[in-house]
Amino acid sequence: TLYCMDEGLTVPNGSLSSYHTFPDGLLTQIQKAVTISSPVSGVIFGDASGQRAIALAHYTGAVSSWALGENGTFEFLQEITFNLTKPGPNLARQSTPHEHEAILDPTGQFIIMPDLGADLVRVFSYKNGTLSEQTPLKVVAGSGPRHAAFYNPYGVACEYCTTFLYVVTELGNTVTSYAVTYPKAGGLAFKEVYKTSVYGNLTLPAGNAAAEIAISPDNRFLVVSDRNNTSFKLANPDPKNSTKIPSDSLSTFALQHDGSLIFEQLWPAGGSYPRHFSVNRYGDLVAVGLQYSSRVVIMKRDVQTGLIGNAVASVEVDGQVTCVVWDE
Repeated sequence: TLYCMDEGLTVPNGSLSSYHTFPDGLLTQIQKAVTISSPVSGVIFGDASGQRAIALAHYTGAVSSWALGENGTFEFLQEITFNLTKPGPNLARQSTPHEHEAILDPTGQFIIMPDLGADLVRVFSYKNGTLSEQTPLKVVAGSGPRHAAFYNPYGVACEYCTTFLYVVTELGNTVTSYAVTYPKAGGLAFKEVYKTSVYGNLTLPAGNAAAEIAISPDNRFLVVSDRNNTSFKLANPDPKNSTKIPSDSLSTFALQHDGSLIFEQLWPAGGSYPRHFSVNRYGDLVAVGLQYSSRVVIMKRDVQTGLIGNAVASVEVDGQVTCVVWDE
């Protein structure tokens, strides 16, 4: 079953839909429901009660949860809205809260949501599909946390194992790692251990806007997508057109067991605004969703070195691409 969100930024509401998937790529819709405005990310979760649900992050400053039923059906459970007592340092982008992503911690006990407008990473526990807000992580004012990824150096997820959280900021264009612990009183505790530019030791272009962050399937590398930098010029995908096209970038870092990062590569993303990307299960291909190019590009990736290589395929799509996932 595939669950999709329609952000609906130009209309009063968004929507949540579910689809049956088929081996030939065909999709058939199961259900569609109206949501509060701007759902942009979701994560499926469940507890010992057997209740499975999906939590949605809403860019207009809210979170909602929906109970998942049999065969792809779902039902509304809850919504929580947030407010700011005062705007953040970046008035154009931080006048209101902006929940940007929903992800599970490695133990499956907590859901976190970076809030770009409030400079927080919100933390939620849950029971029977209902979310309860915990103490959030406060990040640097004006940095605008966008997405995040958890990392267990030895590939083991537990409350007593070493865990790090990497947060990428859209406004600050940084990647910061936090050591994560599980206090007896509940919730999550964070301690900053490392910070770097999304461009590593290279000069960050003016206007850059970091977007996606992900850890490779072998748990050895971290990749970030960078928009609005046009650091590269590429051959036109149209063989009849000799005009080179501008390309934004992908940054690759080697993960270290102490939570630090080593910058390995800056590579062209294949076009404009790589809002989202995903690595296939084996790790030898990267699919990049190029929002403003209306294109998906598939690139080679060296599993041993972690370095991304040339494109092996691309496809034009209708509209702006905001997400691309593998069905393997």
